[in-house]
Amino acid sequence: MKSAKIAREFNVDGWLVSATSLSQGNVNDTYLVIFRTVFSEEKIVLQRINRNVFREPEKLMENMHTVTTYAHERLIAEHEKSDRIWQLPRVIPAKDGRDFVIDKDGEYWRAITRIASAHSYDSVRDADHAHEVGAVLGNFHHIISELPGERLYDTLPGFHITPRYLEQLDKVLENPEAHERLKSSQVAGNIMKFIDARRDFVSVLEDAKARGELSLRTIHGDPKTANIMIDDATMKGTAIIDLDTVKPGLVHYDFGDCLRSCCNPAGEECQDISKIYFDLDLCQALVHGYKEQAHGFMTDAERYYLYDSVRLITFELMMRFFSDYLAGDRYFKVRYDGQNLLRARVQMQLCRSIEARESQIRRTLAIL
Repeated sequence: MKSAKIAREFNVDGWLVSATSLSQGNVNDTYLVIFRTVFSEEKIVLQRINRNVFREPEKLMENMHTVTTYAHERLIAEHEKSDRIWQLPRVIPAKDGRDFVIDKDGEYWRAITRIASAHSYDSVRDADHAHEVGAVLGNFHHIISELPGERLYDTLPGFHITPRYLEQLDKVLENPEAHERLKSSQVAGNIMKFIDARRDFVSVLEDAKARGELSLRTIHGDPKTANIMIDDATMKGTAIIDLDTVKPGLVHYDFGDCLRSCCNPAGEECQDISKIYFDLDLCQALVHGYKEQAHGFMTDAERYYLYDSVRLITFELMMRFFSDYLAGDRYFKVRYDGQNLLRARVQMQLCRSIEARESQIRRTLAIL
């Protein structure tokens, strides 16, 4: 088994017991690997990096190494002042000293530590959970707030640059097969109409950046609920995982995506669209948790655009799922035909709900 052979090339104590495929994640192939010595057990996460998505794996791993090393130092330095033990995965070096292994097929593999005695959830469970999701993101933003984005590579050019996703969608629609998919589905047609009605909105954050109102920071890039680890013993948030997307960017994309993910209790794969809505109670709990840990690092201009970030990131993800559906499901992993169309429809409904609750959301965000 290739994963087992690759796992042995990383610097982990003990003998290999098993390498079991995990179903989580839309992009990379992921395995839980167990090593044992005569007195201990070590569980690590092994991943084959999807080079169709991450075209420069060396830079991706350098980003991850830079952020985790910096964050670990800050977490240790601030431990005595913390109300819990904050964690972040560590990159496990290969036996040759690199942060990755390249197999005979030219595929890149990496190993990271597993956050033990903690679990993540695909959707938020209650207001207490939402509070902890906000606290984890707030702490992460706090500890990396002084890490200049310039120290990181932009490993995903165009990622979280919303106008580019609209450009990509228009380009996909030039393909006759994509155009046929659009015409053959009423749902697809409705999504396209929804997008066309909001074309002027997609550049709101990039325009603010161009005017100098917003600046690049180090961001996580994908702080959805499923990437927030909750401690099994204390039920407090303890870590944020899936650091593939750490890069220079606007903090709004992190903040908006976290709220988008957390405040939709039905989750991103819900078949019953009538159950999709933006939960204001969860929003309030998350914002309070975030404020407790973030320590007010945002500028007035950054706070001004927070509502726009929640609406925009939802709209952006809808476009990404929809564009991938039209292109033949090339980016996000799918288990059945039409899954990306369903995902896009869920985000469209969530965006409608966010727009309908604008005034209440703005009042909640005003405490930051």
